[in-house]
Amino acid sequence: TMQTDLWNYCLNLYARPGVEQACLHLQGQGLDVCLLLCAAWLEERAVACDESRLGQLNACAGPWQREVVQPLRQLRTDWRKAAAHDDALAALRAQIKSLELEAERTLLRRLESVTLGWPTAQPQDTCDWLQRVASDAGHPDCDALHPLRVAINHA
Repeated sequence: TMQTDLWNYCLNLYARPGVEQACLHLQGQGLDVCLLLCAAWLEERAVACDESRLGQLNACAGPWQREVVQPLRQLRTDWRKAAAHDDALAALRAQIKSLELEAERTLLRRLESVTLGWPTAQPQDTCDWLQRVASDAGHPDCDALHPLRVAINHA
């Protein structure tokens, strides 16, 4: 898995048992799933986690989530009911959904470029990216992270 880029890593991780449900649950709790998946990727590659690096990832993800991904997701959610009875709207909604996915893919590429050159950890360093990202978002719920941990450890 060392050579896998972040996007393909995410696709593989997402396909593992329990991961999609866990991600949707965490997203519902207000967590940035792109950031979490990036955290999993960094953790699996044993990259040291520190405040400065965490800050760089948050600075990259925060504005993009707020200004690009969230408005698209909100639209898609708002149209769900009406689209069930309106084929034209359903078609537009499908386009919104693919834009939302492309926006997330763009964010993952940007997050990956932020991490370029970060060396792997020394034995004494901490790599607990998932926990740090969750805590940062005010969400220390370990149970919700468990399916992600299992998936990482069985990569």
